[in-house]
Amino acid sequence: MERKIKLIWDFRGPASAKTAKHHEIHLKEYIEIERLPLQITGFEIQNEMHAIAYMVVTDAYMIAVRDALKPHRGEVYQE
Repeated sequence: MERKIKLIWDFRGPASAKTAKHHEIHLKEYIEIERLPLQITGFEIQNEMHAIAYMVVTDAYMIAVRDALKPHRGEVYQE
């Protein structure tokens, strides 16, 4: 099984949750436009001043997606 990487975009400030939720919409649009076989996206509220949006990719797609979308960080995804 291929390793999965969680690409993460951080948003900070009082509107961080709303911004992260909206960013997830764009991540889903990107997956559809590029016809990628990826399905896992989401957003999480860390606290009232920090939220994240994320997309889970396999090693095969990591570099292309990273270069196109410029995530802030990444980590190995654990299901």
